[in-house]
Amino acid sequence: MSRIVQGVRALVAPMTRTRAFRAVAPAALPPVERALARVTRGRLQFSAVLVPSLVLHTAGARTGEPRDTPLMFTPDGTGGMLVAGTAFAQDRHPAWTYNLLAHPDAEVSVRGRRSRVRARLLGDDERDAAWDRIQAQWPGYRAYERDSGRVVRLFWLEPVPPPTL
Repeated sequence: MSRIVQGVRALVAPMTRTRAFRAVAPAALPPVERALARVTRGRLQFSAVLVPSLVLHTAGARTGEPRDTPLMFTPDGTGGMLVAGTAFAQDRHPAWTYNLLAHPDAEVSVRGRRSRVRARLLGDDERDAAWDRIQAQWPGYRAYERDSGRVVRLFWLEPVPPPTL
């Protein structure tokens, strides 16, 4: 990671923990992400300027309807990805976490490239190591968990190889 990106992250990260950001971001960022994805055909995400980002493609927990959610992810070093259901420190779990619990087979798009994954909710014994890895990428991110008053759901997205023919 370049020093410039590290420096920008160090400046921006504290702002993302403010009440103002948490009030505006849940409503403002998703439309910006969707518009940019449309214009670039999924190759660029607004959030990807600062952190690795993906679009999670799931089936709705109750409806089974397709759902797409832009998320920050943290590479786990083995080809998998860690995602955290922080929801900008809101007091409820984001819908996409319910979708993964109901339908762990999903897909992700990273820089416009789509691949299959299988989601697994991390257990208590894995959470601290996952948070350490996530916070190495985005300092102070775990504060969302403390401020939300709930245990944030952490998922590991394991790549699923394409079927052999």
